[in-house]
Amino acid sequence: MNSLKRARARALALSCLPLAGALLPAGASAQSSVTLYGVVDNAFAYSSNQKGHSNFYMSQGNLQASKFGLLGSEDIGGGTKTIFRLESGFNSLTGAQSSAGYMFNRQAYVGLTNDRYGTVTLGRQYTPYFQMVGALGPTGVLTGATGAHPGDLDALDTTLRLNNSVTYLSPTIAGLQFSAQYGLGGVPGSIASGSQFSAAIRYDYQPFAVAAGYVKLKDIATSAALGTFAVNSPVNSGYATAHSSQLFAAAARYNLRDLMVGINYSNVQYTPGSGSLFTSEGVFNTYGVISTYRITPAVTVGAGYSYTQASKANGITDPARYHQISLEQTYNLSTRTTLYALEAYQHAHGKTLVAAGSTGTSITDAVAVVGDSQNTTPSSGPSQFVGMVGLRHAF
Repeated sequence: MNSLKRARARALALSCLPLAGALLPAGASAQSSVTLYGVVDNAFAYSSNQKGHSNFYMSQGNLQASKFGLLGSEDIGGGTKTIFRLESGFNSLTGAQSSAGYMFNRQAYVGLTNDRYGTVTLGRQYTPYFQMVGALGPTGVLTGATGAHPGDLDALDTTLRLNNSVTYLSPTIAGLQFSAQYGLGGVPGSIASGSQFSAAIRYDYQPFAVAAGYVKLKDIATSAALGTFAVNSPVNSGYATAHSSQLFAAAARYNLRDLMVGINYSNVQYTPGSGSLFTSEGVFNTYGVISTYRITPAVTVGAGYSYTQASKANGITDPARYHQISLEQTYNLSTRTTLYALEAYQHAHGKTLVAAGSTGTSITDAVAVVGDSQNTTPSSGPSQFVGMVGLRHAF
């Protein structure tokens, strides 16, 4: 009897094998990988003027944002892979999340990639504008903390992400690659409401690279697709109630052995709507140059200069202008650990539109706000110097 039961159990198990194979995760049979990665970056910092006072303090995420993430792929055959990324930013001085309410505030997506046909991903993602132009612009060479254009008003640093987005990235053909992204607003009965769009193109030829990108942001205050977009610095806070914003940027760089030189340009437009606290379109144009030089395999120095000018609009006849100089020195202790020093100086002229509570705007003297690190601690006057010395470790 026992032998009969064992035989029946064996037959049942064998009959279930095809079903078990179908239910098992594909990773059990297909080639797959998951990588844990991250950065921890802390520094001592000094600012000559933060709201009227000099300050010596600790700062984090300066050379690179402190973060950790999971990056995975699975080969599903035919030259196609499933890919995913989950990436979370954190404050490495306190352990707090970078963005309250977001476990993976930086990126969270899944998709398919094929060397021949390109890559499609869905989720919370950076824009093609940032991925292609930002990589060649100021923050792709100098850190965003002190090298981003004032207040990062053109979002060439990591301040712009889209939720509910689908992105296509083409394969590279003869050095040319392009990408497009659409963020779904999720408004019933109106597909266009709250939607976002970005596209970019890049061309590489030997030591030369050039890229151009575009972003159209709609329904800034209410869109479910617009994950993050900074309009909170004294440079552009007067346009926080804009109905829509349009960003265009281009960048190019050339490498000659250990020397790199680059140029960049951006145009940012804020368009009012029925609920906006300003009446006419605000425009900012920024022109920049960057350069790095590798002194030894371990030591690299970099520098950048940018000039930003606002348009005459909303009662301003003497629009704001910002001059910024940024310097960077890095020493690689190993392939993963880097000592660094950052310095930046900014001087502002003219008048700017700023938020005055939740019910209005006002015209005031433009104040200095270095890079992307001083948005909440701007100078009380036209000048600001920031210096940092820190340690970054990547894993």
